[in-house]
Amino acid sequence: MAVDLKPPPGLRVGGICESGGHSIVLIAPDEPAFWPIFIAAPEYADGTADPMDRWSRRVIGASANAIGVEALFPSDPPYPPFVAWALLSGRFWSSPTGMLVDRRMGLFVSFRGALRVPGPPAKLNAHTSPCTDCDAPCLSACPVDAFTDGRYDTDACHRWLDTPAGGNCLAAGCLARRACPISKGCGRLPEQSAWHMRQFHP
Repeated sequence: MAVDLKPPPGLRVGGICESGGHSIVLIAPDEPAFWPIFIAAPEYADGTADPMDRWSRRVIGASANAIGVEALFPSDPPYPPFVAWALLSGRFWSSPTGMLVDRRMGLFVSFRGALRVPGPPAKLNAHTSPCTDCDAPCLSACPVDAFTDGRYDTDACHRWLDTPAGGNCLAAGCLARRACPISKGCGRLPEQSAWHMRQFHP
């Protein structure tokens, strides 16, 4: 893998894994720089659906074209296996909630895209899951026990968000994600979490 993989401003390399003889370079938001860059983009203000996905395709797609590699996106059918790639990278793990966790963003893990680069990746230093020595406040923080046995009860979550008490989650982000000790200091801005909650629960 001998290409310049420096992502565009507001993005970072979250992890790298091998798949089919290629390197898969996972591109994640670089918090807190990501949000001001995104909301200044035309996609955010144009009133058309899926602004963040469209911004990601434009920005990451241009970067991929510039270095002659393929760009992949989690929202594009047939939906590449981003979760499996993340786990293979050794930089992300499955948390007690079933959501991905990492040592930088806690439970605020997300990917805006990936690059498929010819050749296997360089060997990365091994890490261990941050959940190993944690008492899992993410599980007890959810007011409706939406995370049980690694499964996410989205219906229970939506019902809660429809109540006045659910306003805290809508305004500042999922309580379970925010309870993760790493999430608390990861740089994710509350207004970004509120925007994502509006996309999840219009």
